[in-house]
Amino acid sequence: MKYVGMYTQIRRNNMLTIVLLLMFPIIILGMIWIFLALVNYFGNGYYDQYGNVVHELDAATVNYYFISTIPWVIVGVGVWFIIAYFSNTSMVRNATGAHPVTRMENPRIYNIVENLCMTCNMDMPKINIVNDQQLNAFASGIDKNSYTVTLTTGIIDRLNDDELAGVIAHELTHIRNRDTRLLITSIIFVGIISTIMSLVIQMMYNAMWFGGGRRRSNDDKNSGISIIVILLIGVICCAIAYFFTLITRFAISRKREYMADAGGAELCGNPLALASALRKISGDPGLANVKRDDIAQLFIIHPQHFAPGMMSFFNSLFSTHPDTKKRIEILEQF
Repeated sequence: MKYVGMYTQIRRNNMLTIVLLLMFPIIILGMIWIFLALVNYFGNGYYDQYGNVVHELDAATVNYYFISTIPWVIVGVGVWFIIAYFSNTSMVRNATGAHPVTRMENPRIYNIVENLCMTCNMDMPKINIVNDQQLNAFASGIDKNSYTVTLTTGIIDRLNDDELAGVIAHELTHIRNRDTRLLITSIIFVGIISTIMSLVIQMMYNAMWFGGGRRRSNDDKNSGISIIVILLIGVICCAIAYFFTLITRFAISRKREYMADAGGAELCGNPLALASALRKISGDPGLANVKRDDIAQLFIIHPQHFAPGMMSFFNSLFSTHPDTKKRIEILEQF
C-alpha cells in the first residue's frame, strides 16, 4: 500500500484549524446577539387596543449592547482558548488517567516507537500508558513538545509486536498529518460551549429553587420569573451554539482515519498486521474511565457506549471515525 497525499493532508488540516479558530468567535458572538435580541423582544411587550400582547424588537438597542460586548467576548474567549490550548497535554492526561513511560519501564513499546520514528525521520513523541484492560490507543498534542502516543495496558498485553507497530504507526501518522492539532482545537471549542451551558443551567436551577422564600411581593415574583425566562433563553442560545460546534466536526473528515491507516501500513510495512490489530481492538474498544465523547474522538476506534439507542444513531451522523469493517477490508486488499 503506497501512502500518498500526506502534504496535502497537512495543508488541509492546517487550513481547517485556522477556519475553526475564526468560526468559533463568530459562533459565540452570534449566540450573544440572539440572546440579546430575544431578551429585548420579550422584554418590550405592550398591550394593543384589543388587549393582546404585542412584542417588538428594538434592533438599535440590541446592536448597541452587542457592539459593547464584542471586546469582552474576544478577550475572554481568547484568554480561555490560549490557556486550554497550551494545557492540552494535562487536560487529556487527566481525562484518561494516562501516565508517561520510559525506555527502562517498558523497553518493548519504547523501541517500537523509536524504530518507527527513525524510519520516517520524525521527532520522538512522548509515550503514555493507561492502566486499562480494554484495547485502545490515540495520539494527541499540538507541537513537537506536546505530541504524545498513548496506549492502554490491554492493547499492549493482547497485541503482538507487528500489530502494535501497526497501531503505533497509525498514531504517528496522525501526528505527521497534524490531525491531532485539529482535533485538540475542536475539543477545546466544544469544551468552552459545554462549560457555558453548564453554568447557565446551574444558574437557572438556582433561580428556580433557591430564588427566595415564600413571603415575596408580586414585584419580587415577577422579577424572579423574568430571571428564569432570561436564563431559559440563555440555555436555548447555548444549545444552538453547541449544535453548531458539533457541525464543525464535519470539518474533521473521516478520511483522516483512512489516511492514517494508509500511512501506518506504509510506515510499519505490514497492512495485514494493522488490519488484525483493528479487528482485535473492535472486539473490546474504549477506556473505562473516560466518559467524554470529545476525548474519545482521539481514539483509534471510537467506543459506542457513550450514547445508546437513538442517540447512538444521531452521534453516528457526526462521527469522526469511519466504519471499522470498511477500514479492515481496505487494508486487507493490499
